Amino acid sequence: MASRAEAAGAAYPNKVRSHSIGERLVQGGLRIPLVLWAIAVLFPILWTILAGFKSNGDIYADPWGLPTTWNIQNFADAWTTGSIGHAFVNSAIVTVLGTLLTLLLAIPTSYALERVPFRGNRVLYNIYLAAMMIPQALGWIPLFMLLNTLHLLDSIWGLLLVYTATQIPFSIFILTGFMGTIPRELEEAAAVDGLSPLRTLWQVIAPLAMSGIITVAIMDAINYWNEYFMALIFLQSPEHYTLGVGINYLAETAQYTNAWGTLFAGLTIAIVPVIVLYAIFQRRITEGLTEGAVKG
Repeated sequence: MASRAEAAGAAYPNKVRSHSIGERLVQGGLRIPLVLWAIAVLFPILWTILAGFKSNGDIYADPWGLPTTWNIQNFADAWTTGSIGHAFVNSAIVTVLGTLLTLLLAIPTSYALERVPFRGNRVLYNIYLAAMMIPQALGWIPLFMLLNTLHLLDSIWGLLLVYTATQIPFSIFILTGFMGTIPRELEEAAAVDGLSPLRTLWQVIAPLAMSGIITVAIMDAINYWNEYFMALIFLQSPEHYTLGVGINYLAETAQYTNAWGTLFAGLTIAIVPVIVLYAIFQRRITEGLTEGAVKG
């Protein structure tokens, strides 16, 4: 038996065909700005990566063309002479440990705020939300003085604590949305089975909220990896620099040594891990933010 669409197509073939063409034109019109935006974003990244393989002569002679010879030495020079390797390790330490510490503090806090009733619950939650609205620049001078007092200035461990403290409100905001989507009957069943609230959190709630936890972990990691201004303020020794500050130091050096290929190689080393991480988990990030935005 023919469907209604087939019957309509048989009865009004020209109308159906024009409707289909119209839809395609609309879809094409919507895609054109997206394609143009993608080109505008991807072209500088691709140009930077290609420039990392060029010699100074290629960069000056043909800045927009492909390398005449693919110079791998630029990456070796950036890693060793430019100290990007040391900065890469520092950024990796701060990113991994900062993300783990943020989750370790944010997950129990989110669970308590969303699932455990106590006096001042909503007030405390609103304080965390208000903390997200405060510009970070307002806290740089007090944090500088605090780290200096605690002898944590010019230390990646002090920077790690600052990163964690500044990212916790955002992490709590996202995770509480996920906690609210989990049925409370599961907690009641866990209590009947004799699980403590802490074991219920880690054995029942956390696995069910894993999508949100992964989303928060990825977004925190990207923020830690790309952060520049606080690292510039709180780190003073080259051996403690993270990638953002290390790239800036390499850029200042390149102005006087003409090591532009080395600079672009250092930029490639810094941006490729983030691009790969986001490309792998971008669907997870989008789905996670969408799920956490709706409380059941």
